Amino acid sequence: MSINILMPALSPTMTEGKLSRWLKKEGDEVKSGDVLAEIETDKATMEVEAVEEGYLAKIVVPDGTEGVAVNAVIGVLTEEKGGKVDAPAAEKPKGEPAPKAEAAPKEEPKPAPKVEAAAKAEEPKAEEAKTEEHGERVFASPLARRIAKQSGIDLATVKGSGPNGRIVKADLDGAPAHEAPKAEAKVEAPKAAAPAPAAAKAPAPAIAAPHKKIPNSSMRKVIAKRLLESKQTVPHFYLTVNVELDALLELRAKLNATSPKDGPGAFKLSVNDLIIKACGVALRRHPNVNASWTDEAIIQYDDVDISIAVAIPDGLITPIVRKADALGLAAISNSMKDLGARAKAGKLKPDEYQGGGFSISNLGMFGIAEFSAIINPPQACILAVGAGEKRAVVKNDQLAIATVMTATLSCDHRVVDGALGAQFLATLKGLLEEPLGLML
Repeated sequence: MSINILMPALSPTMTEGKLSRWLKKEGDEVKSGDVLAEIETDKATMEVEAVEEGYLAKIVVPDGTEGVAVNAVIGVLTEEKGGKVDAPAAEKPKGEPAPKAEAAPKEEPKPAPKVEAAAKAEEPKAEEAKTEEHGERVFASPLARRIAKQSGIDLATVKGSGPNGRIVKADLDGAPAHEAPKAEAKVEAPKAAAPAPAAAKAPAPAIAAPHKKIPNSSMRKVIAKRLLESKQTVPHFYLTVNVELDALLELRAKLNATSPKDGPGAFKLSVNDLIIKACGVALRRHPNVNASWTDEAIIQYDDVDISIAVAIPDGLITPIVRKADALGLAAISNSMKDLGARAKAGKLKPDEYQGGGFSISNLGMFGIAEFSAIINPPQACILAVGAGEKRAVVKNDQLAIATVMTATLSCDHRVVDGALGAQFLATLKGLLEEPLGLML
Protein backbone atom coordinates (compact mmCIF):
# COMPACT_ATOMS: atom_id res chain seq x y z
CA MET A 1 0.00 0.00 0.00
CA SER A 2 1.32 3.46 -0.90
CA ILE A 3 0.61 6.84 0.72
CA ASN A 4 0.66 10.08 -1.25
CA ILE A 5 2.59 13.05 0.13
CA LEU A 6 0.67 16.22 -0.73
CA MET A 7 1.80 19.81 -1.19
CA PRO A 8 0.78 21.46 2.11
CA ALA A 9 -0.99 24.82 2.50
CA LEU A 10 1.45 26.67 4.75
CA SER A 11 -0.64 29.85 5.00
CA PRO A 12 -4.33 30.73 4.57
CA THR A 13 -3.64 32.56 1.29
CA MET A 14 -1.26 30.02 -0.22
CA THR A 15 -2.44 28.42 -3.48
CA GLU A 16 0.91 27.26 -4.82
CA GLY A 17 4.57 27.21 -3.86
CA LYS A 18 8.05 26.18 -4.88
CA LEU A 19 9.51 22.85 -3.79
CA SER A 20 13.00 24.10 -3.02
CA ARG A 21 14.67 20.80 -2.19
CA TRP A 22 14.09 17.32 -0.85
CA LEU A 23 15.88 16.41 2.39
CA LYS A 24 15.18 12.70 1.86
CA LYS A 25 16.15 10.54 -1.11
CA GLU A 26 14.17 7.80 -2.79
CA GLY A 27 14.53 4.64 -0.71
CA ASP A 28 15.18 6.49 2.59
CA GLU A 29 13.26 5.45 5.67
CA VAL A 30 10.85 8.11 6.93
CA LYS A 31 9.61 8.42 10.50
CA SER A 32 6.80 10.60 11.74
CA GLY A 33 8.19 14.09 12.40
CA ASP A 34 11.14 13.77 9.99
CA VAL A 35 11.69 16.79 7.76
CA LEU A 36 10.96 15.68 4.21
CA ALA A 37 11.44 18.82 2.12
CA GLU A 38 11.68 22.60 2.10
CA ILE A 39 8.81 24.57 0.53
CA GLU A 40 9.21 28.20 -0.51
CA THR A 41 6.04 30.27 -0.11
CA ASP A 42 5.46 33.91 -0.91
CA LYS A 43 6.82 34.83 2.53
CA ALA A 44 9.35 32.28 3.73
CA THR A 45 10.95 28.87 3.26
CA MET A 46 9.17 26.29 5.43
CA GLU A 47 10.06 22.73 6.39
CA VAL A 48 7.54 19.96 5.66
CA GLU A 49 7.43 17.21 8.29
CA ALA A 50 6.24 13.66 7.68
CA VAL A 51 3.01 12.62 9.36
CA GLU A 52 3.24 8.96 8.25
CA GLU A 53 5.98 6.37 8.54
CA GLY A 54 7.40 4.27 5.75
CA TYR A 55 9.90 4.55 2.92
CA LEU A 56 10.15 7.35 0.34
CA ALA A 57 9.48 5.20 -2.70
CA LYS A 58 9.03 7.91 -5.32
CA ILE A 59 9.69 11.63 -5.70
CA VAL A 60 6.99 12.99 -8.02
CA VAL A 61 7.98 16.67 -7.96
CA PRO A 62 11.75 17.24 -8.21
CA ASP A 63 13.85 19.91 -6.49
CA GLY A 64 13.41 23.49 -7.67
CA THR A 65 9.93 23.02 -9.18
CA GLU A 66 7.89 26.24 -9.04
CA GLY A 67 4.15 26.72 -9.12
CA VAL A 68 3.26 23.45 -7.37
CA ALA A 69 -0.44 23.63 -6.48
CA VAL A 70 -1.61 23.01 -2.92
CA ASN A 71 -2.71 19.37 -2.42
CA ALA A 72 -0.80 18.18 -5.50
CA VAL A 73 1.06 14.88 -5.04
CA ILE A 74 4.75 15.59 -4.54
CA GLY A 75 5.94 12.16 -3.40
CA VAL A 76 4.85 8.64 -2.43
CA LEU A 77 5.54 6.59 0.70
CA THR A 78 5.28 2.79 0.95
CA GLU A 79 5.03 0.66 4.07
CA GLU A 80 7.90 -1.57 3.03
CA LYS A 81 11.15 -0.76 1.31
CA GLY A 82 10.80 -1.42 -2.38
CA GLY A 83 7.04 -1.76 -2.03
CA LYS A 84 4.66 -1.34 -4.92
CA VAL A 85 3.87 2.28 -5.75
CA ASP A 86 0.30 2.95 -6.75
CA ALA A 87 -0.23 5.57 -9.40
CA PRO A 88 -0.86 8.96 -7.75
CA ALA A 89 -4.55 9.74 -7.73
CA ALA A 90 -5.35 12.32 -10.35
CA GLU A 91 -7.34 15.32 -9.29
CA LYS A 92 -11.01 14.67 -9.78
CA PRO A 93 -12.49 16.87 -12.48
CA LYS A 94 -15.06 19.41 -11.36
CA GLY A 95 -17.75 18.02 -13.64
CA GLU A 96 -18.20 14.52 -15.02
CA PRO A 97 -18.72 14.57 -18.77
CA ALA A 98 -22.08 13.31 -19.94
CA PRO A 99 -21.95 9.78 -21.39
CA LYS A 100 -21.83 9.70 -25.12
CA ALA A 101 -25.06 8.51 -26.68
CA GLU A 102 -24.90 6.15 -29.59
CA ALA A 103 -25.22 7.98 -32.82
CA ALA A 104 -28.71 7.68 -34.22
CA PRO A 105 -28.91 6.46 -37.79
CA LYS A 106 -28.84 9.34 -40.12
CA GLU A 107 -32.04 9.97 -42.00
CA GLU A 108 -31.87 10.82 -45.60
CA PRO A 109 -32.84 14.48 -45.93
CA LYS A 110 -36.16 14.87 -47.61
CA PRO A 111 -36.10 17.08 -50.65
CA ALA A 112 -37.82 20.37 -50.07
CA PRO A 113 -41.06 20.63 -52.01
CA LYS A 114 -40.76 22.67 -55.11
CA VAL A 115 -42.71 25.88 -54.97
CA GLU A 116 -44.10 26.87 -58.27
CA ALA A 117 -43.65 30.48 -59.07
CA ALA A 118 -46.91 32.34 -58.87
CA ALA A 119 -48.04 33.50 -62.21
CA LYS A 120 -47.98 37.21 -62.67
CA ALA A 121 -51.38 38.72 -62.95
CA GLU A 122 -51.75 40.19 -66.33
CA GLU A 123 -53.24 43.55 -66.73
CA PRO A 124 -56.71 43.00 -68.23
CA LYS A 125 -56.53 44.19 -71.77
CA ALA A 126 -60.22 43.67 -72.47
CA GLU A 127 -62.97 45.75 -71.03
CA GLU A 128 -64.21 42.53 -69.44
CA ALA A 129 -61.32 42.44 -66.88
CA LYS A 130 -61.86 40.03 -64.06
CA THR A 131 -60.37 39.64 -60.58
CA GLU A 132 -60.69 37.24 -57.67
CA GLU A 133 -61.83 38.47 -54.26
CA HIS A 134 -62.37 36.12 -51.27
CA GLY A 135 -62.00 33.13 -53.58
CA GLU A 136 -64.82 34.25 -55.93
CA ARG A 137 -64.45 35.50 -59.46
CA VAL A 138 -65.54 39.13 -59.67
CA PHE A 139 -65.97 40.87 -63.01
CA ALA A 140 -65.24 44.60 -63.14
CA SER A 141 -64.24 47.13 -65.69
CA PRO A 142 -60.69 48.40 -65.59
CA LEU A 143 -61.90 51.83 -64.53
CA ALA A 144 -64.05 50.41 -61.72
CA ARG A 145 -61.18 48.24 -60.54
CA ARG A 146 -58.80 51.24 -60.44
CA ILE A 147 -61.30 53.44 -58.57
CA ALA A 148 -61.99 50.62 -56.08
CA LYS A 149 -58.29 50.23 -55.40
CA GLN A 150 -57.77 53.96 -54.87
CA SER A 151 -60.88 54.28 -52.65
CA GLY A 152 -60.32 51.15 -50.65
CA ILE A 153 -63.55 49.51 -51.82
CA ASP A 154 -63.87 45.72 -51.60
CA LEU A 155 -65.27 44.70 -55.01
CA ALA A 156 -66.64 41.48 -53.53
CA THR A 157 -69.17 43.56 -51.60
CA VAL A 158 -70.39 45.47 -54.68
CA LYS A 159 -73.20 44.24 -56.89
CA GLY A 160 -72.55 44.88 -60.56
CA SER A 161 -75.19 46.34 -62.86
CA GLY A 162 -73.36 45.83 -66.14
CA PRO A 163 -73.68 42.96 -68.60
CA ASN A 164 -73.39 39.57 -66.88
CA GLY A 165 -73.16 41.35 -63.48
CA ARG A 166 -70.05 43.24 -64.39
CA ILE A 167 -69.14 46.07 -62.00
CA VAL A 168 -68.95 49.46 -63.61
CA LYS A 169 -68.02 52.91 -62.30
CA ALA A 170 -71.64 53.79 -61.42
CA ASP A 171 -71.86 50.79 -59.10
CA LEU A 172 -69.11 52.22 -56.90
CA ASP A 173 -71.02 55.38 -56.01
CA GLY A 174 -72.03 55.11 -52.36
CA ALA A 175 -70.15 51.86 -51.79
CA PRO A 176 -68.59 51.74 -48.31
CA ALA A 177 -64.88 52.30 -48.39
CA HIS A 178 -62.69 49.99 -46.36
CA GLU A 179 -59.25 51.07 -45.35
CA ALA A 180 -56.89 49.04 -47.37
CA PRO A 181 -54.63 46.98 -45.18
CA LYS A 182 -51.33 48.72 -44.99
CA ALA A 183 -48.27 46.72 -45.43
CA GLU A 184 -46.65 46.38 -42.09
CA ALA A 185 -43.55 48.43 -41.93
CA LYS A 186 -40.61 46.27 -41.44
CA VAL A 187 -39.06 47.37 -38.21
CA GLU A 188 -35.54 46.30 -37.88
CA ALA A 189 -34.58 45.22 -34.45
CA PRO A 190 -31.94 47.48 -33.01
CA LYS A 191 -28.60 46.01 -33.63
CA ALA A 192 -26.89 44.90 -30.51
CA ALA A 193 -23.89 46.97 -29.79
CA ALA A 194 -20.81 45.11 -30.76
CA PRO A 195 -18.87 44.09 -27.66
CA ALA A 196 -15.96 46.34 -27.01
CA PRO A 197 -12.78 44.59 -27.92
CA ALA A 198 -10.79 43.47 -24.93
CA ALA A 199 -8.03 45.85 -24.10
CA ALA A 200 -4.95 44.42 -25.64
CA LYS A 201 -2.04 44.06 -23.32
CA ALA A 202 0.57 46.58 -24.28
CA PRO A 203 3.62 44.79 -25.57
CA ALA A 204 6.68 45.08 -23.43
CA PRO A 205 9.00 47.75 -24.78
CA ALA A 206 11.86 46.37 -26.77
CA ILE A 207 15.15 46.56 -24.89
CA ALA A 208 18.11 46.92 -27.17
CA ALA A 209 20.77 47.42 -24.52
CA PRO A 210 22.64 44.37 -23.18
CA HIS A 211 20.70 42.98 -20.23
CA LYS A 212 19.73 39.87 -18.30
CA LYS A 213 16.33 38.67 -17.10
CA ILE A 214 15.84 37.85 -13.43
CA PRO A 215 12.70 35.73 -12.97
CA ASN A 216 10.22 37.10 -10.43
CA SER A 217 10.14 35.06 -7.24
CA SER A 218 6.84 34.09 -5.63
CA MET A 219 7.44 36.72 -2.95
CA ARG A 220 8.13 39.47 -5.48
CA LYS A 221 4.93 38.62 -7.38
CA VAL A 222 2.85 38.78 -4.20
CA ILE A 223 4.46 42.06 -3.11
CA ALA A 224 3.74 43.59 -6.52
CA LYS A 225 0.12 42.41 -6.50
CA ARG A 226 -0.70 43.48 -2.92
CA LEU A 227 0.93 46.90 -3.10
CA LEU A 228 -0.65 47.67 -6.48
CA GLU A 229 -4.08 46.77 -5.07
CA SER A 230 -3.39 48.89 -1.98
CA LYS A 231 -2.40 51.96 -3.97
CA GLN A 232 -5.37 51.58 -6.33
CA THR A 233 -8.10 50.76 -3.80
CA VAL A 234 -7.07 52.34 -0.48
CA PRO A 235 -7.52 56.15 -0.18
CA HIS A 236 -4.13 57.12 1.23
CA PHE A 237 -3.38 60.42 2.92
CA TYR A 238 -0.18 61.41 4.71
CA LEU A 239 0.71 63.26 7.93
CA THR A 240 4.31 64.25 8.73
CA VAL A 241 5.84 65.28 12.02
CA ASN A 242 9.38 66.16 13.17
CA VAL A 243 10.55 64.60 16.45
CA GLU A 244 13.52 65.71 18.55
CA LEU A 245 15.40 62.61 19.69
CA ASP A 246 18.06 63.94 22.07
CA ALA A 247 16.25 62.88 25.27
CA LEU A 248 15.47 59.47 23.70
CA LEU A 249 19.10 58.90 22.72
CA GLU A 250 20.25 59.85 26.22
CA LEU A 251 17.80 57.40 27.83
CA ARG A 252 18.83 54.65 25.40
CA ALA A 253 22.51 55.10 26.30
CA LYS A 254 21.76 54.94 30.03
CA LEU A 255 19.63 51.79 29.71
CA ASN A 256 22.18 50.00 27.51
CA ALA A 257 24.86 50.79 30.09
CA THR A 258 22.86 48.83 32.69
CA SER A 259 22.66 45.67 30.55
CA PRO A 260 24.79 42.64 31.46
CA LYS A 261 27.46 41.91 28.87
CA ASP A 262 26.06 38.47 28.15
CA GLY A 263 23.57 35.98 29.45
CA PRO A 264 19.78 35.73 29.29
CA GLY A 265 19.27 39.24 30.70
CA ALA A 266 21.54 40.99 28.20
CA PHE A 267 20.06 43.47 25.76
CA LYS A 268 21.08 46.29 23.47
CA LEU A 269 18.32 48.75 22.68
CA SER A 270 18.05 50.40 19.27
CA VAL A 271 16.14 53.56 18.42
CA ASN A 272 13.73 51.32 16.49
CA ASP A 273 12.97 49.33 19.68
CA LEU A 274 11.97 52.54 21.46
CA ILE A 275 9.83 53.62 18.48
CA ILE A 276 8.00 50.27 18.58
CA LYS A 277 7.28 50.71 22.28
CA ALA A 278 6.12 54.30 21.76
CA CYS A 279 3.79 53.24 18.91
CA GLY A 280 2.38 50.47 21.11
CA VAL A 281 1.54 52.92 23.90
CA ALA A 282 0.11 55.48 21.44
CA LEU A 283 -2.08 52.82 19.78
CA ARG A 284 -3.43 51.77 23.19
CA ARG A 285 -4.38 55.41 23.81
CA HIS A 286 -5.91 55.78 20.34
CA PRO A 287 -7.56 52.39 19.63
CA ASN A 288 -9.39 53.76 16.56
CA VAL A 289 -6.04 53.76 14.74
CA ASN A 290 -5.44 50.09 15.59
CA ALA A 291 -8.15 49.04 13.14
CA SER A 292 -9.07 47.71 9.68
CA TRP A 293 -11.79 48.53 7.14
CA THR A 294 -14.46 46.12 5.93
CA ASP A 295 -17.64 46.95 4.00
CA GLU A 296 -19.80 45.85 6.96
CA ALA A 297 -17.86 47.36 9.87
CA ILE A 298 -14.56 48.79 11.08
CA ILE A 299 -12.61 46.08 12.89
CA GLN A 300 -10.92 47.40 16.04
CA TYR A 301 -8.26 45.06 17.44
CA ASP A 302 -8.07 44.18 21.13
CA ASP A 303 -4.30 43.51 21.11
CA VAL A 304 -1.64 45.92 19.90
CA ASP A 305 0.30 43.79 17.40
CA ILE A 306 2.83 45.78 15.34
CA SER A 307 4.30 44.57 12.03
CA ILE A 308 7.90 45.61 11.40
CA ALA A 309 9.15 45.74 7.79
CA VAL A 310 12.39 43.75 7.43
CA ALA A 311 14.39 43.72 4.18
CA ILE A 312 15.34 40.27 2.88
CA PRO A 313 17.08 39.27 -0.38
CA ASP A 314 13.86 38.69 -2.40
CA GLY A 315 11.89 41.66 -1.02
CA LEU A 316 10.55 42.32 2.45
CA ILE A 317 8.62 40.59 5.21
CA THR A 318 6.81 41.94 8.25
CA PRO A 319 7.39 39.93 11.44
CA ILE A 320 5.05 40.94 14.24
CA VAL A 321 5.79 42.11 17.77
CA ARG A 322 2.74 40.86 19.69
CA LYS A 323 1.22 43.02 22.46
CA ALA A 324 3.89 45.67 21.99
CA ASP A 325 2.21 48.05 24.44
CA ALA A 326 2.60 45.56 27.30
CA LEU A 327 6.18 44.39 26.61
CA GLY A 328 9.22 45.88 28.28
CA LEU A 329 11.95 47.51 26.18
CA ALA A 330 14.39 44.61 26.68
CA ALA A 331 11.72 42.08 25.62
CA ILE A 332 10.95 44.11 22.48
CA SER A 333 14.65 44.38 21.63
CA ASN A 334 15.37 40.67 22.03
CA SER A 335 12.18 39.70 20.18
CA MET A 336 13.11 41.92 17.22
CA LYS A 337 16.64 40.51 17.04
CA ASP A 338 15.27 36.95 16.93
CA LEU A 339 12.48 37.74 14.43
CA GLY A 340 14.80 39.76 12.19
CA ALA A 341 17.45 37.02 12.05
CA ARG A 342 14.92 34.28 11.25
CA ALA A 343 13.16 36.51 8.71
CA LYS A 344 16.39 36.96 6.76
CA ALA A 345 17.02 33.21 6.95
CA GLY A 346 13.47 32.47 5.73
CA LYS A 347 12.63 30.55 8.90
CA LEU A 348 9.62 32.47 10.21
CA LYS A 349 6.43 30.56 11.01
CA PRO A 350 3.21 31.81 9.37
CA ASP A 351 1.76 33.07 12.67
CA GLU A 352 4.88 35.21 13.15
CA TYR A 353 4.28 37.36 10.06
CA GLN A 354 0.53 37.10 9.42
CA GLY A 355 -1.81 39.56 11.09
CA GLY A 356 -0.93 42.76 12.91
CA GLY A 357 -2.96 45.96 13.16
CA PHE A 358 -0.25 48.58 12.46
CA SER A 359 3.09 48.67 10.58
CA ILE A 360 6.41 50.46 10.96
CA SER A 361 8.93 50.87 8.13
CA ASN A 362 12.26 52.36 9.22
CA LEU A 363 14.82 53.40 6.59
CA GLY A 364 16.77 55.68 8.89
CA MET A 365 19.72 53.29 9.00
CA PHE A 366 20.15 53.90 5.25
CA GLY A 367 20.33 57.67 5.70
CA ILE A 368 16.83 58.31 4.24
CA ALA A 369 15.59 61.57 5.74
CA GLU A 370 11.90 61.24 4.85
CA PHE A 371 9.56 59.00 2.81
CA SER A 372 5.94 57.87 2.52
CA ALA A 373 5.09 54.17 2.81
CA ILE A 374 2.26 52.21 1.16
CA ILE A 375 -0.33 50.79 3.53
CA ASN A 376 -0.26 47.02 4.04
CA PRO A 377 -3.94 45.89 3.85
CA PRO A 378 -6.01 45.17 5.80
CA GLN A 379 -4.21 47.48 8.21
CA ALA A 380 -5.23 51.14 8.22
CA CYS A 381 -1.87 52.83 8.91
CA ILE A 382 1.88 52.51 8.43
CA LEU A 383 4.54 54.75 9.98
CA ALA A 384 7.53 55.64 7.78
CA VAL A 385 10.56 56.54 9.92
CA GLY A 386 13.51 58.55 8.59
CA ALA A 387 17.02 59.08 9.92
CA GLY A 388 17.80 61.09 13.02
CA GLU A 389 20.09 63.94 11.96
CA LYS A 390 21.44 67.16 13.38
CA ARG A 391 19.24 70.11 12.36
CA ALA A 392 18.87 73.73 13.31
CA VAL A 393 15.86 74.30 15.56
CA VAL A 394 14.45 77.30 17.41
CA LYS A 395 14.29 77.05 21.22
CA ASN A 396 13.27 80.01 23.37
CA ASP A 397 13.59 82.24 20.31
CA GLN A 398 17.18 81.14 19.90
CA LEU A 399 18.76 78.94 17.23
CA ALA A 400 19.96 75.61 18.54
CA ILE A 401 21.05 72.23 17.23
CA ALA A 402 19.00 69.09 17.89
CA THR A 403 18.81 65.54 16.59
CA VAL A 404 15.59 65.49 14.60
CA MET A 405 13.75 62.57 13.01
CA THR A 406 10.97 62.95 10.43
CA ALA A 407 8.10 60.44 10.63
CA THR A 408 5.24 60.18 8.12
CA LEU A 409 1.99 58.37 8.88
CA SER A 410 0.15 56.90 5.87
CA CYS A 411 -3.56 56.58 6.71
CA ASP A 412 -6.53 54.79 5.15
CA HIS A 413 -9.08 57.62 5.06
CA ARG A 414 -11.95 55.15 5.34
CA VAL A 415 -10.80 54.32 8.89
CA VAL A 416 -8.63 57.20 10.10
CA ASP A 417 -9.60 60.82 9.52
CA GLY A 418 -7.13 63.70 9.55
CA ALA A 419 -7.86 64.79 13.13
CA LEU A 420 -7.50 61.24 14.50
CA GLY A 421 -4.22 60.72 12.66
CA ALA A 422 -2.92 64.08 13.94
CA GLN A 423 -3.87 63.20 17.54
CA PHE A 424 -2.05 59.87 17.27
CA LEU A 425 1.10 61.57 15.93
CA ALA A 426 0.97 64.20 18.67
CA THR A 427 0.89 61.44 21.31
CA LEU A 428 3.72 59.58 19.58
CA LYS A 429 5.83 62.75 19.35
CA GLY A 430 5.27 63.45 23.05
CA LEU A 431 6.32 59.93 24.06
CA LEU A 432 9.50 60.05 21.96
CA GLU A 433 10.51 63.53 23.11
CA GLU A 434 9.73 62.74 26.80
CA PRO A 435 10.64 59.03 26.79
CA LEU A 436 10.38 58.48 30.54
CA GLY A 437 6.66 57.95 29.85
CA LEU A 438 7.59 54.71 28.13
CA MET A 439 8.87 53.32 31.44
CA LEU A 440 5.47 53.61 33.13
